[in-house]
Amino acid sequence: MTSFRPAPAWLADAVFYQIYPQSFADSNGDGIGDFDGIAERLDHLAWLGVNTVWLNPCFVSPFRDAGYDVCDYLNAAPRYGSNDDLAKLVDEAGRRGIRVLLDLVAGHTSDEHPWFKAAANDPNDHRYIWTSEDRPPDGFVPSPGTRPGAYLPNFFAFQPALNFGYAQDNPAEPWRLPVDAEGPRANRAALRTIMDHWLGLGLAGFRVDMAASLVKDDPGKTETAKIWAELRHWLDGAHPDSVLLSEWGEPEVSVPAGFHADFFLQFGGPTDGLALRSLWSNGEGTVNDAWDPLDCFFDPSGKGSPRPFVEAWHKASTTLGDSGFISLPTANHDFSRLNCGPRTADQLPAAFAFQLTWPTLPAIYYGDEIGMRYVPGLPDREGSVLGPRYNRAGSRTPMQWDDGPNAGFSTAEPDRLYLPVDPSPTRPTVAAQRADETSLLHLVRRLITLRTHTPELGSRGSVEVLHAGHPLVHLRGGRYLVVINPQRGKASYVHEGVGAATPLEADGVKVNGSTITAEGFAYGIFDLSRQAASRHHPGTPKPPR
Repeated sequence: MTSFRPAPAWLADAVFYQIYPQSFADSNGDGIGDFDGIAERLDHLAWLGVNTVWLNPCFVSPFRDAGYDVCDYLNAAPRYGSNDDLAKLVDEAGRRGIRVLLDLVAGHTSDEHPWFKAAANDPNDHRYIWTSEDRPPDGFVPSPGTRPGAYLPNFFAFQPALNFGYAQDNPAEPWRLPVDAEGPRANRAALRTIMDHWLGLGLAGFRVDMAASLVKDDPGKTETAKIWAELRHWLDGAHPDSVLLSEWGEPEVSVPAGFHADFFLQFGGPTDGLALRSLWSNGEGTVNDAWDPLDCFFDPSGKGSPRPFVEAWHKASTTLGDSGFISLPTANHDFSRLNCGPRTADQLPAAFAFQLTWPTLPAIYYGDEIGMRYVPGLPDREGSVLGPRYNRAGSRTPMQWDDGPNAGFSTAEPDRLYLPVDPSPTRPTVAAQRADETSLLHLVRRLITLRTHTPELGSRGSVEVLHAGHPLVHLRGGRYLVVINPQRGKASYVHEGVGAATPLEADGVKVNGSTITAEGFAYGIFDLSRQAASRHHPGTPKPPR
């Protein structure tokens, strides 16, 4: 494993909050969220207890893929505000103890980027991957300029792949350039320039989109890893308090490559994101038809199991040791919200009790803290539809602040909104849940506070899985017992030596001697007696039983 500077100390205690900027808060009434809107709502985040925000791409873009098609990396998109507005947001967040990360699209640009427009008319430009053959290979897109041939996209056809070279030569494909060719070197230098620009304005780091996609035909991602290692070494020297998070989905590969943390995602690695999907994916919302059907653990049927997640986490965390972190999201802009399909509001507290006490960095997707719903049946918006059952718009609807017009998101007419507000008459709001101390919002706040003030419940505390079933029972730091029962039916477990247990946050769970009983959708976090705690010692993570 390459030796990097240790991660900044603040990262171990990070509670992430992902903001989809066009849907969070609109300050100027144009129907699209913006920087000033986010700034006006920072007190909500500070009250909640989150300390690190990452924003989906907010660079200049034609927005055919919601900003993941960048045409100017050094300037903010006018619909969100100016660079100065972003700097003010970062400053206001910092005053509240909140760091801000940007989303870096490293592997491709928009076909409207000046780099691509130049390359489309210059056969000697190698910033992108081009073939001059009359019959280009499958996957290549015909040149839109005077340059003959075609280019390789990275995702949608309008997102040409930046050329970071090929890991393997192939005489039959003469367009392949090595990773040390002029074009790939220029792109690596550009990444440093972009990061340096934004970090100089006070940003705390980046979440990197499609981080594994740089070098092509790269078995094991070996050459791609070398690029990130080079950038990490540069970052360690130039911006040592900054972090890199990867959209990779395989922490045991991405963290040794140079990232400070990686997310468990709905894709990635040899199991194609099984770890995350085995927790949350209930076959509704965003569904890739290529996924094997499975029963997720957080399902009322009780057919799912926590084992796929626990085993994947154990494998990754054992590989990483103290070199980096794994982040567990509630959802994201590409994946279904927790409140999706048949999952109801009464099932969400147990999900948060699990997420906020497991030894990962929790990432809360905006609105999940109040149980916002995945909204089905929306039209395609900025490339949201990826398949017949995969419409990402349902996870991108406006934040629900109050019962006013447009749920308090915007003063615009409803038909001008970026996406429609959830039409349900029972949709949750921040205002209503702030006023109700029994709400999900208050529970999430209490769980974050408990985690923040209890190091054993954080990212570095040990975990021993006592029962990988219903209920899921695990011990944090040798002292804190966590019980999660996501199914509808009652479940129990007998474990000798539990002893006295003081509930810190519990609903529907009882510990009576060695017997643990959990009602349906129940959760409990208990402080064991000193006598019981003395029989357990924090140490390395243990595999599930």
